Amino acid sequence: MINSRMNNAILHFEKELSSIRTSRASVSMLDNILVEAYGSKTPINQLGNIAVPDASTITIQVWDINLIQTVENAIRESNLGINPQSEGQIVRLPVPKLSEERRNELSKVVSEYAENAKIAIRNIRRDTLENLKLSEKDKKITQDDMKKFSSEVQKITDDHVSKIVSIASNKKTDIIKI
Repeated sequence: MINSRMNNAILHFEKELSSIRTSRASVSMLDNILVEAYGSKTPINQLGNIAVPDASTITIQVWDINLIQTVENAIRESNLGINPQSEGQIVRLPVPKLSEERRNELSKVVSEYAENAKIAIRNIRRDTLENLKLSEKDKKITQDDMKKFSSEVQKITDDHVSKIVSIASNKKTDIIKI
């Protein structure tokens, strides 16, 4: 139970990281962009076909020609720093090389996401330990069991925190390399 909750926290962290761009074009860069369409916020990948024809370009073939301007505006308002260009029903996103300043900013964002993920892991640990204390108080487990379970929970927590640190480190390396 604790492992699955912590694994879900790591999966969420990885999903957040996938939206942070490196200098290579990737479809996942657009995952967090929502477009005001048909009266609600709609993920951009539900409004057209997204492709990466080369390492520095993303194309979106928008299905509804009336939404092209809205899609462009949503991309401009996102924190990607990409200026979309329309060609008929296709919106081209040229992915510029990152400046050193922008790479450092993105590296800080990765650190923030990592810290939030670690907090989520620690909150799961805290909840689990509180449940164990209640079980001990209700005489469902012994004091020895409590100590054993607590040390297991701490070991699982440490393992997941180290995974987060490793994932964040890899992403920062990916961002900083030219």
